[in-house]
Amino acid sequence: MRNLEKYKGIIPAFYACYNEDGSVSGEATRAFTQYLIDKGVKGLYVCGSSGECIYQSKEERKLILENVMQVAKGKITIIAHVGCNNTADSAELAAHAESVGADAIASIPPIYFHLPDYAIAEYWNDISAAAPNTDFIIYNIPQLAGVALSMPLYKEMLKNPRVIGVKNSSMPVQDIQMFKDVKGEDSVVFNGPDEQLVSGLAMGADGGIGGTYAVMPELYLKIKELVEAGDIPRAREIQNQADRIIYEMCACHGNLYAVMKEILKSKGLNLGGVRKPLASIVEDDMPQIEKCKKMIDEAIGNL
Repeated sequence: MRNLEKYKGIIPAFYACYNEDGSVSGEATRAFTQYLIDKGVKGLYVCGSSGECIYQSKEERKLILENVMQVAKGKITIIAHVGCNNTADSAELAAHAESVGADAIASIPPIYFHLPDYAIAEYWNDISAAAPNTDFIIYNIPQLAGVALSMPLYKEMLKNPRVIGVKNSSMPVQDIQMFKDVKGEDSVVFNGPDEQLVSGLAMGADGGIGGTYAVMPELYLKIKELVEAGDIPRAREIQNQADRIIYEMCACHGNLYAVMKEILKSKGLNLGGVRKPLASIVEDDMPQIEKCKKMIDEAIGNL
């Protein structure tokens, strides 16, 4: 059995950091990395959905990971999402991630065309082969990718010794139990939907990777602590608070990531906006964003 402890915890999905002209900001990327390290998170999931990866070039994604690694290498676990909509670019990013010392790579399946399972497996295995000394995590997010990870496909992928598990962002919590059942403690399964971290952990998830973790990491760290201590009622209370905050953030005109970056400005972080076609915040969002800031501060203050 492999030592997978470095993956078992709260791992925020890292937000893209931009300069005023929309280019990637290495300085903000490094500052954001240090901020999250100081919060006590287990690791970071870099260049995933929350990192706006599908709107970035390969070169930009390499630059982001390089700046994260400058600060994080050897301190926390780094998972680099390397999936692109073609095999060659994905493999190039996988090789780069290994070269800079990422602990693992991850990938969604190819999007747009609906491919058969054997073609998806070949895609993932080709990516993994480009990083032969690096763990591989399947990213299952059917509501966005358009294809769900089936049990036969997962079992086929586990023939690859580098595949260690699944970042599961499907909504049915039972999927976590099903994936975990296949290899038990010799695998790692992450809860993806932030709104159901308590449920995911209760069903056997080893940790969580989430898009709203970075704007309120204290809440999710406490949820995991309480679940491990067996205090489900208190964990559920905090989960409900986090969910209410998420719903309020999603009520803005601006994209969720734009809203969260605006909230993080009050923490001393200027991460820029979001990349089009994602919607930027508008002036009418500001009262709602202030409400969300207050909700987060109060929730953290009551821990």
